[in-house]
Amino acid sequence: MPSLRARGLNRGVRMLIRRSSWGTDEQSVARRARRLFGSTPVYQWLRTRGIRLTRVETEKVRGEWLEVEEREPGVILYFHGGGYVSCSAATHRPITAALARLSRRRVFSLDYRLAPEHRYPAALSDAVAAYEWLLEQEVPANMISLAGDSAGGGLVLATLLRARDMKLPLPTSAVCFSPWTDLAEKGESMRFNDGRCAMFRSTNIDEFASAYLGDASPLDAYASPAFADLKGLPPVLLQVGSTELLLDDSRRVHEKIQEAKGESRLEVYDDVFHCWQMLDGFLPEARAALRQATAFISEHSKPVSPA
Repeated sequence: MPSLRARGLNRGVRMLIRRSSWGTDEQSVARRARRLFGSTPVYQWLRTRGIRLTRVETEKVRGEWLEVEEREPGVILYFHGGGYVSCSAATHRPITAALARLSRRRVFSLDYRLAPEHRYPAALSDAVAAYEWLLEQEVPANMISLAGDSAGGGLVLATLLRARDMKLPLPTSAVCFSPWTDLAEKGESMRFNDGRCAMFRSTNIDEFASAYLGDASPLDAYASPAFADLKGLPPVLLQVGSTELLLDDSRRVHEKIQEAKGESRLEVYDDVFHCWQMLDGFLPEARAALRQATAFISEHSKPVSPA
């Protein structure tokens, strides 16, 4: 059963965020999402107390490091959600700060280019560039984990696929919070959870997908990893709510990874809103999910081989 706080927050999310349409065109969809998605500056400040934040601006990457004082070796590369049209490294500090605290690892949170100003594959190109940048910084692949939520969770899987196809060394694990992996809306949960999902209606998915994709196909494997060949990936953890529209976006990826003889763990939380992990420190299900995520990362971290 969901906690009392989760049930109350579900009602609040339905009233404040859920709507049948996010706008009449791509720009209005993006504007509304940029107003409503992500955490407030006050909440960001509260959740990052005791965390060192360092801004990075290079020709290759933009983002921020989040670090605790006494660290374990290893890096988590984080991709924020926001439907590919909104949010930033800053808006997702409640998640990235929690990952830094609980894992004791450095977290690099990427600011990738947003649609509709920068359509697919801009976000993926930025994500792959950030992964290559870490490798160039002499962070070994076997000490890197990828993580992301919603669109960022789909971007995690797309980055794994692109890195695999580019013959790059792969990270040691990946964590996806409510990942958006099917921009073509083929999952059954798009229908049976329509009206049950606290945050979205099924009509919304095409609005965000159109803003991101432009003329690209929603069946493109890098845009929609649910349609990709998922063999050869590192261990993946997927977390999703039982009433989310995107429930089958995780289920189908989990099943395909297992069919490809890979390692995948699927955790379905009862009746929580999309990306509930954002409310760490307030929602018990958020802290439980983040503890599971960091335990998974630690379980699959590999020591650096001696020179």
